[in-house]
Amino acid sequence: MKALWNNQVIAESNDTVIVENNHYFPKSSVKAEYLKESNTHSTCPWKGLASYYTLEVDGKQNPDAAWFYPEPKSAAENIKDHVAFWKGVKITD
Repeated sequence: MKALWNNQVIAESNDTVIVENNHYFPKSSVKAEYLKESNTHSTCPWKGLASYYTLEVDGKQNPDAAWFYPEPKSAAENIKDHVAFWKGVKITD
């Protein structure tokens, strides 16, 4: 699977975890140079506290377009150290 935004591959892995129709990519498969830390957080009742990244590619930003759970609840332990995308990031085979 690939995560694409602004004509760049942001992440690529054959080992994504699908949760609620979102592909969670292993953090090691995500190109860190495109991630900028965000102060945004949200809470999922069963996954826990999510943190976000803003994508920055070729001078363009996509605020809070990637999220992850640094300390997921036990029901979501399988997405620890994984990153998911939305807000126009295309996920393809």
